[in-house]
Amino acid sequence: MESVEAGIAGVDEVGRGPLAGPVVAAAVILDPADDWTDLRDSKRLSARRREGLDARIRASAVAWEIAVASAGEIDALNIRGASLLAMQRAVEALTPTPVAVRVDGRDCPSVAPPVTALVGGDDRVPAIAAASIIAKVHRDRLALDLHARYPDYGFDRHRGYPTALHRERLARHGPCAEHRRSFRPVRAALARYLPPASGR
Repeated sequence: MESVEAGIAGVDEVGRGPLAGPVVAAAVILDPADDWTDLRDSKRLSARRREGLDARIRASAVAWEIAVASAGEIDALNIRGASLLAMQRAVEALTPTPVAVRVDGRDCPSVAPPVTALVGGDDRVPAIAAASIIAKVHRDRLALDLHARYPDYGFDRHRGYPTALHRERLARHGPCAEHRRSFRPVRAALARYLPPASGR
């Protein structure tokens, strides 16, 4: 992991693969005076460890912001465009404005500060790792909210990803309002599903 650079925002997104819910992006500016050597890509951490680091980042970072692009925006823009929109929203909400932005992956959002995309950046740049952590924790909480609203789908177990359980529930119940209709399994379920006739 590289050293923390003053004024540099790390940006990452979570939730490109799920069939339902928003894509979530986070932007984080870390304080170089703090010790961030324990940061890692969120996928390499247990849920408990992510929760602890999430609280620390929110309490100690110079600035952080989380933004989303909804399922409807994903359908309108495609998942790449919606991910870039969520990243743009997160960066533009930061105060202070970062001097530069480092983004995990290959795509750069359209923002005023200079942006560099880094494949594997969440394993190299502490601020990107921090962004991946708070984005992941936030999206997992949104999945629990989805479960409370739509308990038939098991969002508390699969977080919206296309697991066998999710596909089975999707086939049984049809898409809910938060399913991404531009995604092939959801389109297929929508075409197959006919709600039972009422009163007959």
